[in-house]
Amino acid sequence: MRLASLPLMYLFFFLQGWCFGQEISIRDAEKGLPLPGVLVYSSDPGLTVMTNTEGKADLTSFNGKKNLMIQLLGYQSLAISWEELSQKDFILYLHPSPITLDIAVISASRWNQNSQEVAGKVRHLDSQQLLLRNPANAADWLGSSGEVFIQKSQMGGGSPMIRGFSANRLLYAVDGIRMNTAIFRSGNLQNVISIDPFSLKNTEVLFGPGSVMYGSDAIGGVMVFETLSPDLDQKKIKGTVLTRLSSASGEKTVHASVAYGTGKWSFLTSATHFDFGDLTMGKVGGQESYLRTEYVLRENGTDVQKVNSNPYRQIGSGYSQVNLMQKVNWEANEKSKFEYGFHFSSTSNLPRYDRLIEKREGRLRFSRWDYGPQKWMMNNLRWNYRNSTKWFDQIKVIGAYQLFEESRIDRRFGDLLEYNRLERVHAYSLNADFLKNFEADNFLSYGVEGVINTVASSGFSKNISTLEKTPASVRYPNSSWSSLAAYASYHDQLSKKWKFQTAFRYNLNGIRADFSSNREFFPLPFSTSKDQFHSVTGNLGVIFQPEPSFSIAPLISTGFRAPNVDDIGKIFDSEPGAVLVPNPNLRPEYAYNTEINLNKHIQNWIKIDFTGFYTLLDQALVRRPFTLNGQSEIVYDGELSQVLAIQNGAFAEIVGFQAGFEIAIHKRLLWSSTYNWQKGTEELEDQSTSPSRHAAPAFGLTRLAYLGQKLKLDLSMQYSAEMPFEKMPLEEIGKPAIYARDANGNPYSPGWLVFHLNSTYQLNPILQISATVENITDQQYRSYSSGIVAPGRNFTLSVKGSF
Repeated sequence: MRLASLPLMYLFFFLQGWCFGQEISIRDAEKGLPLPGVLVYSSDPGLTVMTNTEGKADLTSFNGKKNLMIQLLGYQSLAISWEELSQKDFILYLHPSPITLDIAVISASRWNQNSQEVAGKVRHLDSQQLLLRNPANAADWLGSSGEVFIQKSQMGGGSPMIRGFSANRLLYAVDGIRMNTAIFRSGNLQNVISIDPFSLKNTEVLFGPGSVMYGSDAIGGVMVFETLSPDLDQKKIKGTVLTRLSSASGEKTVHASVAYGTGKWSFLTSATHFDFGDLTMGKVGGQESYLRTEYVLRENGTDVQKVNSNPYRQIGSGYSQVNLMQKVNWEANEKSKFEYGFHFSSTSNLPRYDRLIEKREGRLRFSRWDYGPQKWMMNNLRWNYRNSTKWFDQIKVIGAYQLFEESRIDRRFGDLLEYNRLERVHAYSLNADFLKNFEADNFLSYGVEGVINTVASSGFSKNISTLEKTPASVRYPNSSWSSLAAYASYHDQLSKKWKFQTAFRYNLNGIRADFSSNREFFPLPFSTSKDQFHSVTGNLGVIFQPEPSFSIAPLISTGFRAPNVDDIGKIFDSEPGAVLVPNPNLRPEYAYNTEINLNKHIQNWIKIDFTGFYTLLDQALVRRPFTLNGQSEIVYDGELSQVLAIQNGAFAEIVGFQAGFEIAIHKRLLWSSTYNWQKGTEELEDQSTSPSRHAAPAFGLTRLAYLGQKLKLDLSMQYSAEMPFEKMPLEEIGKPAIYARDANGNPYSPGWLVFHLNSTYQLNPILQISATVENITDQQYRSYSSGIVAPGRNFTLSVKGSF
């Protein structure tokens, strides 16, 4: 009886092993140490796991998969089948390599998939490099990629430029939720700094139109931010504490996070406080006009223009910020998971430096120009459900509520009236995404989306002497903006060499506005407006791999941007002597894009990529001269100003290329470089053309990195080409305060080149130190279209403790 029962006992223990899950163990091939944070994903775009601190992960859901990808920054990626894993007893060893060929990305289809399965260009920024690159904010983190140009009107800002587009022609998504609101403007946007770089798990940039999956505004690209999430298997308290100091701005930053998991429930809390003083520019080269020679101080009830004893110090640039985040995960059962997320960010007043240096008749124009506290709050609830049915294998539903608050406070030199304008946006959204896998690694993703924004705006003027308040014009009408959409994307593995993808989206946008609060200040010929816009977009891409190491991916795609409240209803002095007024008679603008992506790699040692693109923006929304009740000039805040309005009055063309390479000189030594060139042309009112405002001059970044087990070094060279007067956009010529002057006295943007040295050292498993020298040669430079001059030689020191 005992002998007869042995096979049954073996069978029992075998089945018990499967019931309790199959665990993988991943280790370093050289030292045999466990590797935490290894990403394991499959051809099923919705299936991913990550190894814990012991280098282990549960692979039960991957049972039978033919292709599993194993990925960790600094190690060779590995493709393996379930059968091969079982032959290795589910123990893997990864070999060091600074080049990672196969990366899981979510931006293209809203689901995890291999980057080599995507026809478009996607740049992945791994958070493991964050301490090494040591960014001051999320804008600098994007700029460290070398493929996103960052404009800054003030130190408390950072407006990305991608493929000749910026501001509300780019889309931001945080944890799968649209961040763009109805008041995202066409100028330069600073909202990205609301995102805490120290709370990020993953950052991706999808280049080119992404409107099919993300809707209005995704014309030039999509920036996808995925924040940290607690680990369900972490049954002990785990956390980090980080401090950062920098010399150029007197920065003092403190970040702390703590996480705990019980197996069914897990929690993560994160908090960061940033404190920046006035920024000091470099002293080598530059322009005399860059210096902060004078500033305004109020003495004895009078505005006084004072001489700056240190003209390299940009008085009126410092600010502070706080970020909070709370995550709660609950695994209801093996098929169903819930995640709640709370985000909060608030700045101090943000002095708008480019306005504070404007002069009129030799005197500073403003005594004060601040963005009031920029606040962002988001509550979101996500439900993930996994179950193979006829119509889907996975469902992901995300509901979110966001509150945005921003204000503007300005007072002209010598004037007692200070103008305050406040805007609040309540943003509600619901996304339901479905994923269905088919044979041969084919899959269909589809979904629906609903978005509603309500905008409330108020304004008043205050006499700073008597403190008397009186009503003033508001920036926006009280209004609402809505979006309803359905979309689908299909990916087909035609053969070993050919892959095909296509996507389609239908969008209905609506906008309502009430202008009555401004009619007593301006001769508006209307009180209300109401409109709807229908938009259809799509894309079609092919990936051809004549050999496994080489791919050619042509792609055609379309994008759109429906007019928002900022477009139809804003009243604002856009530049000295000009005022932007409402125009409710707008239609959507459409982008038509074609590109080709080439990728070549030689094993894990050399990687080359090239993208050429052309984008046509039709019915482009641009600023043009306008009349208000027949008047081409009106008085705004006491100043006679030319009337402008946003109009569907032009086309714009952007042509360019992006190129890059990575060469592993040694298994720990990586040489990489990126180069971006774009040329933009925009039609003017008289049918002549001008360079596009947001087509940055050629720029790039080259770095040499040593990625050791404990010591990491990164020597980089960052550069931007000159923008001569002959190529300056017409809009930029009207901003002489922020540009240098050439030999003929015309404004232009000089080129620049700076060097940085970054380092981190792991003292022990708990403590890590980072030291950086930015702008080593102390160059004095101002990036194209920026108001503030870049930091001079800047020493930073960060200490990170983990427990």
